Amino acid sequence: MLLLLGLNTFSRAPRGLPGLRSAAAILFLAVALALPSVARAGYASIVIDDTTGRVLHEVNADTRNYPASLTKMMTLYMVFDALERGELKMDQKLTVSRHAAAVAPSKLGLLPGQTITVEDAILALITKSANDVAVVVAEALAGSERRFGHEMTSKAKEIGMTRSNFRNASGLPNRHQLSTARDMATLARALIHDFPQYYSLFSTRKFSYEGRSYRNHNRLLGRYDGTDGIKTGYIRASGFNLVASVVRDGRRLVAVVFGGKTARSRDRHIARLLDRGFAVAMASGVKSVPEPPRRKPDIMLASLEPLPTDAALAPSADSEIDDGPVEMGSAEDLTPDNIWGVQVGAFYQPERSRQRAREAAHRVPDLLDGSRIVITDIRGQRGRIYRARLAGLTEEQARSACRQLKADKFDCLVVQVGINMAQRSPVVSLATN
Repeated sequence: MLLLLGLNTFSRAPRGLPGLRSAAAILFLAVALALPSVARAGYASIVIDDTTGRVLHEVNADTRNYPASLTKMMTLYMVFDALERGELKMDQKLTVSRHAAAVAPSKLGLLPGQTITVEDAILALITKSANDVAVVVAEALAGSERRFGHEMTSKAKEIGMTRSNFRNASGLPNRHQLSTARDMATLARALIHDFPQYYSLFSTRKFSYEGRSYRNHNRLLGRYDGTDGIKTGYIRASGFNLVASVVRDGRRLVAVVFGGKTARSRDRHIARLLDRGFAVAMASGVKSVPEPPRRKPDIMLASLEPLPTDAALAPSADSEIDDGPVEMGSAEDLTPDNIWGVQVGAFYQPERSRQRAREAAHRVPDLLDGSRIVITDIRGQRGRIYRARLAGLTEEQARSACRQLKADKFDCLVVQVGINMAQRSPVVSLATN
């Protein structure tokens, strides 16, 4: 609009007043150069301090636009929700339909009748933004992509996305599929807080599948300090979209940009918004909450780059150490080498976490007998989430235990546990159970 105004002013300046025409031209150029290099149609942005919920910046934040592949964030929310409810398993194989195989790129090129595991599907959605995989997931969860779109919309309303409608799982063009910058920020925060056990997958930089490697389209990862996710999107009608999450000094900002002119200009623009956002947030004097961590757990997936430590494992004041029927063991043998552990679940009920940890210990008794059950809690938008972990292992023991658990269709993650935390925990003695 400002560009059009500048052109209009320039064209209407009286021909007999060259000085006025020159001033108008200068004004037009100044306005044009001051604007961010984003597409005028559909531009929107927002920056939120996730620690406080404070909006640090917003432009057209409630204007409905095409989300493009940001839609896959909602698809992944549905997948994570199904995993948590036990409707899906990470190693479960999903079958590719003719409809899924026929969708437009970007895609993996799956063939009808082929299968893909849920684990690979998640990574393909995050990195390659594969449309065929999005349809496979939709059909597995809802029977049809159309029905899945209705379920996505219902879930979106449930988590506070008041102006979003979904018609497909991929974000391919559909005039009824609309969202806003504010709603996408809400969705990003819901993914972070509702599914912390899966959110770290958004930091995956490279995914390998059937001999090919795919780089994450989110180029802020590794380039903009503190970025740990989450998703890009593009169709012609939307321009270049991006939702980014960045953590610095224990404070997390979530930023959204719709309508970028190019991927590069969009990335530069969101980086400037984040720079300003951190300056405002840090100057506010509000103490930051030491959550979430900048370094995520080492996920036991061959396609992920190793991330060495889980800084969030230290318990909060009301974290729980299992006090069930186990013997207290000596911590004298603990060294920096055996401070590894295995996370076997995350639940809204602490007793479910305890039960899950005990079940895992019985599945792999040769490795987990003598480990320490640790229940840590973190904040979620729907309440506290209790993570079940078996600690006090060497790295080799933890990795071996997780491999055996996965072979037994038992999901797990390998994490590093602080030595002080392991020393506080009771030892699992299977002989006494």
